[in-house]
Amino acid sequence: MQILIKIVVNAVAIWVAAQLLDGVQLAESGSTSDKVVTVLVVGAIFGLVNAVIKPIVQIFSFPFYILTLGLFALVVNALMLELVAWLADRFDLAFSIDDFFWSAILAAIIVSLVSMALNLVLSDD
Repeated sequence: MQILIKIVVNAVAIWVAAQLLDGVQLAESGSTSDKVVTVLVVGAIFGLVNAVIKPIVQIFSFPFYILTLGLFALVVNALMLELVAWLADRFDLAFSIDDFFWSAILAAIIVSLVSMALNLVLSDD
């Protein structure tokens, strides 16, 4: 059940980022059920990338975290979103990010804030 909640939280966070930013596109055509499935699959890919690849990147970029007092986390989160967009393209999912600096960084901030808020509301208790 916890995994499903995490997937839904990731999906909602990515959907909010896509709604707020012009540089992030997510399932604009098709039926509502197709859009929901696309958002959930992208959320699952994002969760998988965050669980497997992000810790490895964090270990290798630890000096940058220290030098920037943690602000490098935004760059790592943006890189994870770019990786998800690349993987989504490989799976023919309608998720893309236009450019790294503005779209991906702002999307990473929005996804982090929405995920944090939803995780506070949906506590593990």
